[in-house]
Amino acid sequence: MTVTTTGDLPDEVHDVAIVGAGVVGTAIARELARYRLRIALVEASDDVGNGTSKANTAILHTGFDATPGTLEARLVREGYQRLTAYAAETGIPLEPLGALLVAWDEEQLAALPALAEKAARNGYDETSVLDADAVYAREPHLGPGALGALEVPGESIICPWTTTLAYATQAVRAGVDLHLNCPAGAITTRGDHHEIATPRGVLRTRHLVNAAGLYSDEINRRLGHEEFTVTPRRGQLIVFDKFARGLVDRILLPVPTALGKGVLVAPTVYGNVMLGPTAEDLDDKTATGSSADGLASLREKGARILPELLAEEVTAVYAGLRAATEHGDYQIHADPDRRYVAVGGIRSTGLTASMAIAAHVVELLTDCGLDPGPEREIEPVRMPTIGEAFPRPYQRADLIAADPAYGTVVCHCERVTRGEIRDALTATVPPASLDGIRRRTRALGGRCQGFFCGAEVRAQFEAATAVQDRTAQDRTAQDRTAQDRTAQDRTEARR
Repeated sequence: MTVTTTGDLPDEVHDVAIVGAGVVGTAIARELARYRLRIALVEASDDVGNGTSKANTAILHTGFDATPGTLEARLVREGYQRLTAYAAETGIPLEPLGALLVAWDEEQLAALPALAEKAARNGYDETSVLDADAVYAREPHLGPGALGALEVPGESIICPWTTTLAYATQAVRAGVDLHLNCPAGAITTRGDHHEIATPRGVLRTRHLVNAAGLYSDEINRRLGHEEFTVTPRRGQLIVFDKFARGLVDRILLPVPTALGKGVLVAPTVYGNVMLGPTAEDLDDKTATGSSADGLASLREKGARILPELLAEEVTAVYAGLRAATEHGDYQIHADPDRRYVAVGGIRSTGLTASMAIAAHVVELLTDCGLDPGPEREIEPVRMPTIGEAFPRPYQRADLIAADPAYGTVVCHCERVTRGEIRDALTATVPPASLDGIRRRTRALGGRCQGFFCGAEVRAQFEAATAVQDRTAQDRTAQDRTAQDRTAQDRTEARR
């Protein structure tokens, strides 16, 4: 198992290479790791889940409002079941809170029965239409004027960071090579394999999977395909302090529009309350900054949904870019002649559908000539607990008795201990930045945004990085010594 961030790529031909280590790419790597294949997962940034996957609404969708008969509808439905079970197995924070699809005018109210019928066509028959009294009985802090709602009890909140990291961890432990800081450049097809140019050398692979998210259309064109064009759709969100958590018990959804599910109010598994997202089609695939207009728009909508929320402190604002296309469905295509599968247009439902997408991609790869061989069991993983609904290390006397580092709180806003940060820094897929530590532990993510704990977290990070650098240097020196010996043996053999 290897995770590399520097150095030359191995000079070998892989069975499958996956471009993009977001939640979908890592899920595909994990699924393929269940077979004895030589697999490479390459990612342009320095961490997994560092693009669209780290900045979404973190909801596990039942698929009740998907377009019936689409590939997305099927994969969301299957993915919901798969990920629910996987979260329980691996310790990914997940809370089945349920949702209310709130109608604020007569037109929206009239649309609710049709949405319930649509849910039934998608295989979800647990919805019910509520009148205004029933809505306010469930959510008494809801703003005035709600006429009714569609209740969807199966909708859940989940941790997207832990999900991606769990997939990657399990894949790497099962033998997948994860190459970070490794953007894919020109792709050349030579007979029985592809050659992918990267700043770290050429990656060779017989089969190629494009899970590059916002850049999936660009990779697709390098393979001679133009089925879709990605338009980055920015979603800005506001995260409110934990004191706001008592205002809402469920996910509050609007009636959806053509641009998406609209602005929602939802608790998070970390104990906050989230408002968003916007839906802004842009030209710039790097425009992840927030805007004054976007945040003002969110506050205006939030004032109607949950007026008391706006009086609470804001912990953070952020924005993510979704990979929207001109099509209303996922763009997953196989080219058997080139042994290539494109996975594009995976929008906000991609987190939910990720495991089902992975299984579908493996099927497509077999259609492209991949012989995966017999399936095998891979080592299960258990991820660190960072959800508020579960016992955290600082609350566990048994952990603290065995290791006092779990009783030493470093980040007091989020109750993160020295032991948790240490574990993250020495994990199978360690963080390469302070932001990576935040996603793995919640340190630096509280109301002070690292003002009090930042220095100590940075000190731990820099100390661990220094150790990793020395280890990498020692490994490089050993590799060079081995190469020199091999060259010397060959010279002597020629003599």
